[in-house]
Amino acid sequence: MNTAGHSEATERRGLELTPFRGLRYDPDLVGSLAAVTSPPYDVVVRPDGLHHLQNSDPHNIVRLILPQATTVGARNEQAADTLHRWLSEGVLTTDPEPGLYVYEQSDGNGLLQRGVIGALRLSDPSEGVVLPHEDVMPHVVADRAALMRATSANLEPLLLTYRGNGSPADTTTVVERIAEAPALLSTTTEDGYSHRLWSVTDPTDLSRIQTDLAHHQALIADGHHRWATYRRLRAEHPSPSPWDYGLVLLVDTVRYPLRVRAIHRLLHGLPVADALSSLDGLFRVRRLEVPLPEALEVLADAACAGNAFLLAGDGAFHLVDHPDPDLLARTIPADRPAAWRTLDATVLHATLLDHVWLIPEDDPTRIAYIHDTAATVRKAERDGGTAVLMHPVREEVVRDLARQGVTMPRKSTSFGPKPASGLVLRALDV
Repeated sequence: MNTAGHSEATERRGLELTPFRGLRYDPDLVGSLAAVTSPPYDVVVRPDGLHHLQNSDPHNIVRLILPQATTVGARNEQAADTLHRWLSEGVLTTDPEPGLYVYEQSDGNGLLQRGVIGALRLSDPSEGVVLPHEDVMPHVVADRAALMRATSANLEPLLLTYRGNGSPADTTTVVERIAEAPALLSTTTEDGYSHRLWSVTDPTDLSRIQTDLAHHQALIADGHHRWATYRRLRAEHPSPSPWDYGLVLLVDTVRYPLRVRAIHRLLHGLPVADALSSLDGLFRVRRLEVPLPEALEVLADAACAGNAFLLAGDGAFHLVDHPDPDLLARTIPADRPAAWRTLDATVLHATLLDHVWLIPEDDPTRIAYIHDTAATVRKAERDGGTAVLMHPVREEVVRDLARQGVTMPRKSTSFGPKPASGLVLRALDV
């Protein structure tokens, strides 16, 4: 990997995005590019979504990012064998020269997002170059690290955002000019999103992008566990090495604002009736006999006035709000900024999960984190558990806390649209 021309001062100052030789599907050897893509590994709703994607094409990327076998070791060995087989068969091919990649997503309803995919030099939070805003679960990092070790590849890009300055020489100017040319690949996935990808190999364009990004810091919008995985694996390999870098998509949210959605919780083994009875005298609870869209509107209104949640799983929706102030004072740490103490996610984890319901937030047998609202409700009703529906946090709040070095409770936000997995991969031995 060529890192010439980048001084130590540049590395400390901001983002260092480096070209790489992308691994991409040969469209002549797969059913379609759309059929081999997937949402990021943690968005795939198991087992329904996983089985659907596996059946859509024998080469779907989920066979690498979510291999299925009886043991962890067998899963990772299976993913490595699959990757090597696809490479030997030419299903995945390596681009002839290193480059960055311009990536565009659009939904046909006015949403347009563009960014740059590249190998980003890893940094520690103390350097203030890449800002995390959520805590991570150690078992998830360990799982991703084992998979990445086995495959020696970055299988899907993280989503990072930065705030461009709108100057004529900035990255977004280059991105938008390149997006006027014919794309390297184009496909539309079954969710209605169109995806286009361009390779950037011209030295002048690469230099303009790298020079501009060296003056910026980034916020991790999606991929905290994979970023933590990158950093863990970097520590295992003597520097310099390809493990000093990780695959990311960088989006200028001044030009292309992201959508921020909530990530919901599914509490296994806790019926709604039990969850509600334990809130007596601690929160106000109101039963809503309305459809999901209307219940979410009620939640949005209540969230404007204070902490509020929707509980579901018994065929109705229950608005939980107006927490007892004394309860909050007893359960929420006082050594954090007010913006953190008043987050719904903070109240959920510190008060409801830790104190009222006694559910460990990192125990996958007790709690699941699901992005799709309707799917969370369906699973709760089917399994007899409790769905806890959240209202999203504003991006400004997330960024302000991250700049203060304050991380939010894990799985607090869902930024999007997220990059599709399977359009471009990065091998660490190329």
